[in-house]
Amino acid sequence: MNSQIVKITQSLTKAEEMRNQTKLVMQPYANWEEYLTPAPLSIAIMGELVFISSSTDFSINKNPPKDGYKYIKYPDSFRACLMQVCNSGWWAFNEAHKNMDQIRLHTMAVPDYMKTAVKILFRGTDEVVKAHLPDQLENIRVIADDCLVLASGTEKRFSDVINIIQELLEACINAEHFYGEELEAIKKKLEETKLREQSAKELNELSEKAVKALERQLKEAQVSYSKAMDSLPSGWEMIGMDFVGGLTGGITGLLNGITLNGIASGIISTINKVKKYSSAGDPVDEISIYSKSAEILTCCEGIQRYVRENEINWKALYDQKNKATKTDFFKGQFQRIISSIEKIPDCSPKQEAQRLCKEGVNICKELANYASDGKCEGAIMEELIQKIRNLTESARIFDCTSKAVTRSPSLIPKPPMMHQEESKSDKSASQRATENARFHIEQSRAQLDKTRDVYEKSVEKMEKNQKELTDILITMRNCELKEIDFNTTIQMLVKGMDAMGRVKEQWEKMVRFFQMVSNIVKTSLSRTLKDFVSTSEKTQSLSYNSKLFSKDLIYSQAFQATNIASLVHMISATYTEVSNKYLMDRVSSLGKLMAMDKTKPEFEQEHQQLRDSCDEAQKGILRLVLKNKDEFERKSNSRLEKIDKELLAILPAAAPEEMKSIQAAVKGGFEVELEDDYY
Repeated sequence: MNSQIVKITQSLTKAEEMRNQTKLVMQPYANWEEYLTPAPLSIAIMGELVFISSSTDFSINKNPPKDGYKYIKYPDSFRACLMQVCNSGWWAFNEAHKNMDQIRLHTMAVPDYMKTAVKILFRGTDEVVKAHLPDQLENIRVIADDCLVLASGTEKRFSDVINIIQELLEACINAEHFYGEELEAIKKKLEETKLREQSAKELNELSEKAVKALERQLKEAQVSYSKAMDSLPSGWEMIGMDFVGGLTGGITGLLNGITLNGIASGIISTINKVKKYSSAGDPVDEISIYSKSAEILTCCEGIQRYVRENEINWKALYDQKNKATKTDFFKGQFQRIISSIEKIPDCSPKQEAQRLCKEGVNICKELANYASDGKCEGAIMEELIQKIRNLTESARIFDCTSKAVTRSPSLIPKPPMMHQEESKSDKSASQRATENARFHIEQSRAQLDKTRDVYEKSVEKMEKNQKELTDILITMRNCELKEIDFNTTIQMLVKGMDAMGRVKEQWEKMVRFFQMVSNIVKTSLSRTLKDFVSTSEKTQSLSYNSKLFSKDLIYSQAFQATNIASLVHMISATYTEVSNKYLMDRVSSLGKLMAMDKTKPEFEQEHQQLRDSCDEAQKGILRLVLKNKDEFERKSNSRLEKIDKELLAILPAAAPEEMKSIQAAVKGGFEVELEDDYY
């Protein structure tokens, strides 16, 4: 039974399953819809601006900036400025399509390099790993850097459009074309756009900080592993494997957190999000602390393993041969975690992690007081057991909050080398898997339910945005050309700037995707691979030695890099397909409209055709979005059904109290609100 649970858990966390899980968890935050839904309306707005520019012209060059205009080329002609906006928009959408197709082709090659890397790690000698693995990782890094250039180029194109509109609006303010409430509304909109720019810069700084946090934690993991293994008495293999499981779980959490969290969060909300959870600190500091949740939970569950019903198993707890209490090992780990987060600025996750570790240390000290005697008074034992159970429940809540914040999967695969070694050894791994499986099933259910809610809200928000833009277009289209006043044109420009801003934000995410892939691989090559090469084969009580631990760290980093590449490939492939079907003909039509003589009847004909085709494209893309939402529902349900059918079905019945405790912990941990991250 126990070995069957291990086998099924491992099959549910195969590489392909984990890639699909990432796509599900990231669906509300990283998808092709976000790149494409504002596009037909943006093109339609530009089509209307071309049409408007055929009416009366005037200068906006009344009070120019001291150093001249940075983006506007023709300030003496408002009409020429509108054409410049349309021209830069046309270039942006053309570049987006071309570059996304290139990204699709580049990322297609990543899985093959990963397969080769895995073969080398599994089958190669140390010399083969040292000689050939860097080439495979370097190939992935080169692809990431090439894609980074493409994504940055596109993002710059959309920035250009926004900058031109921004400067055009500022010029209109300086030329005193606005009064009263209208003036305040435009100023507010310009301030909002500048805030977005500032927030984007801050996000880039956070990305750099995240890489340093990854390097620091990888170094810390190697040192912690070596120290713990050196101090591990013989016969304590099960405790050793528990500890290593927590360490590798922490690295997985950190990798997920720094790569997916910054990408998932909206531009402004990422910077403000911290205020929601904590008194100080920033997202990278928080993620560094939350990534310790797996280690903390492992230690707490390790202590709870010595509690059976309402008794403490003193015989198993005290090692007569080494004259030591086994929970002393966990006490050392709690103290190490407290020390490792000491320098991080104060924030609520840090306070909670410290509280859990200090409580863990106190419990371990109390157990050590009575362990050698093998007994204590009934009331004291009852109180101790309650403390242990409360600690485990609190650690589970903290782990669930960690999973929610870092968007890490609830069912995490065992790294390959550890899995190989455990399958050769005793049944301790099977026993632990049985105890943890039910908690992870509940976690998975809560995580997918949460993702479903956030996705539902994101689609609703998108539909609302579309309706607002469409209403403005309809109002404008109902006006005769002579009725379209200056204020209506400005309203169109502001909405166009909003739509372009949303597309640009998605390309900024794409830039961060590739920055993270490149940085993870660089870290893997510079730190983890060097550690692997310099590690000597010391004789340890654990067959899972430092070399194997280094291999697992390399695998975790390479897997996360290819996981992101797989997500991007899915986005780019669908984007290219949908863009070909619904967008590129409209972009071509806009180009044609800009080049036509506005006095000829063909101009009006082309203008009407562009209107109709943009409306049709908008409806078509919206239909696809809703179809995608149904598909997401189906895949989420399918994932949960698979877990229930394959894993839950074979678990032994749980005590009602245990189930109640697990469900309360999961509910408490996933109550953290993530919806605001999206907006």
